[in-house]
Amino acid sequence: MTLSFRIPGIRRDDRGVAAIEFAFVAPVLFLFLIGTIELTMVLFLNSALERGVLAASRYAITGSVPDGVSRQDRVLDILKENTFGLITLTEDNVTALIYPTFDSIGQPEPFTDLNGNGVYDEGEPFVDVNGNGVWDADMGLAGLGGPGDIVVYRVDYDWGMLTQLLDTLVGGVTLTGSIVVRNEPF
Repeated sequence: MTLSFRIPGIRRDDRGVAAIEFAFVAPVLFLFLIGTIELTMVLFLNSALERGVLAASRYAITGSVPDGVSRQDRVLDILKENTFGLITLTEDNVTALIYPTFDSIGQPEPFTDLNGNGVYDEGEPFVDVNGNGVWDADMGLAGLGGPGDIVVYRVDYDWGMLTQLLDTLVGGVTLTGSIVVRNEPF
C-alpha cells in the first residue's frame, strides 16, 4: 500500500480532536476560573475589612476601656475578629487621626506663603495644629481622641494574590477601609 492511499483516511479520522481543542481552551478557562476566585476573595476581604472598621469605630466612639486592655488594642482586636483571621493586621496598618472640625479632614496645616508659590517651603510660618513642631500636609493628630473629637479611622492592607500566576500578572491589591466619626461625650 502506498502513502497516497493512506492520507485520505487520516483526513477523515476525527478521533482526538476534542482533546486537542481542549488543550487550546483549557489555559484560558482555568485562568478565568482562578481569576474569578481571586476577585471574589478580594471583594470578600475588602467588605470584611470595611465592616471591621465600622465595628471598631462604633466601639471606640464610646470611650470605654475594658480591664487589662488598652482602647487601641481593643480596636485592633475588633478589626481582627471581623476579618476572620485572613488578614494579619498590626498597628502599622491602622491609622486613627483626630481633627478639630469635619472640614479640616485631610487638609494641610495653615501657613503663610511668603514667596507666593502656593506650596509650603521650609522656614515659612505655620499654625502647628497637631502640636508636633513641624509643618504637616495633613493636620490630623494621631490617636483615638477624647469626648466630642472627630476621628478618621483608616486601615490599609497589601493583599497578595493566592496563586503565583495571578500575583505575577496582576500583582498585589491594597485593601482599604475608612470611616469618619465623632466621639460620644464620654
